[in-house]
Amino acid sequence: MTPAAPTLAFVESPVQLLNVLEWAHLHRDGPADPGPLLGAVPQQRRHRPGPPDAPAGAAAAGAPTGLRIVVLPPTDPMSRGQLRRMAGLARDEGHQVSWQEARGGRLAPLKALAALVRDVRAARRVVIGDPFSRYVQLLLTLVRAEELVVVDDGTATMEFIAQTARGERLVRWHRAGGGGLRGRVRELAYAPVSATARRRFTAGDGRHVEVFTSMPVTVHGGTALRVNAFAWTRERFGPPRLTRGTDLVGTSLVETGVVDPARYLDAVRTLTREHGATRYFAHRRESPEKLRALSEATGLEIVRPDLPLELIARRGPVGRTIVSFPSTVVHTLPYALTGTGVTVAVCAVDPQWLTASASARARSFLAGVTDTARGVRRLPARTTSAAG
Repeated sequence: MTPAAPTLAFVESPVQLLNVLEWAHLHRDGPADPGPLLGAVPQQRRHRPGPPDAPAGAAAAGAPTGLRIVVLPPTDPMSRGQLRRMAGLARDEGHQVSWQEARGGRLAPLKALAALVRDVRAARRVVIGDPFSRYVQLLLTLVRAEELVVVDDGTATMEFIAQTARGERLVRWHRAGGGGLRGRVRELAYAPVSATARRRFTAGDGRHVEVFTSMPVTVHGGTALRVNAFAWTRERFGPPRLTRGTDLVGTSLVETGVVDPARYLDAVRTLTREHGATRYFAHRRESPEKLRALSEATGLEIVRPDLPLELIARRGPVGRTIVSFPSTVVHTLPYALTGTGVTVAVCAVDPQWLTASASARARSFLAGVTDTARGVRRLPARTTSAAG
């Protein structure tokens, strides 16, 4: 039986796994390193590979030992494919990676919980990528570790920090609530688990809580902040070759019910025309039907990345300008692409694009994502025709 790892990480998306690798890279010279100051310009360093005869999966010199990463994959094929490729990169860095199915059947969560309970209780440090995940919150009820690390799950980290500071229950920003009587009964039954998770995320009484993020946040209480400047990504990949064109970055705002599909298509069409865009990097959750409609309406080449965009852009080739709607990448790409000459631009979302089912929080949250992005060019919202 494999001995329990002193550090246990749980990830559910490719970006979360990337950020665990970034966190581990920061700790390779010892956990006392506080990381760069928020907003500091990261230093450019090249990756120094190990000897060519090193065994596959051997840990890099100085890399932290005892890190086990547990992948709790979603069911969609694109996410699973990216996660498998990221898992390969993690193994190349010398980390233990295991794949634990916790979805796809009524008994899958219970089986996964039974398989993980020993390691969860034995871990001295727990790293998680999605504090809003109900499954992760359930695992936290078993945690005995005194150290908890939260790595970025994109812009959701901003809402996580705000909600924990206010002592609120953890709810994703794009959820409008509802669900009827059955949904309210589920929430009531789950309330003790959610309350325990919130206590775990509060530093004090011997608990150390750290947030490792690229987002512009201010932590509260005794929570520690370490900045993710994508040092591992910059050492491992690139710098990229730049093309003459502009690349657009897709978003899942339509899929999450926040933005009207017709408004979104019109906005992409306008940005394509204004900026001479030639490629569209699809979000892993964008539907094939939506992407076909975008391609037919704009002539854009649709690219379905096999890794998180930070790695794709750093590996190149990439456009000299990257245009995105409010999303995680307007905060992460300026770090990942520092010193390359690439301009990252963010296009604001017009409130008229929002659907009737969008949460009351959606408008201010998206504006905050845009307004707080550093080192980007800001574009005004594009006027679109009425949704049809």
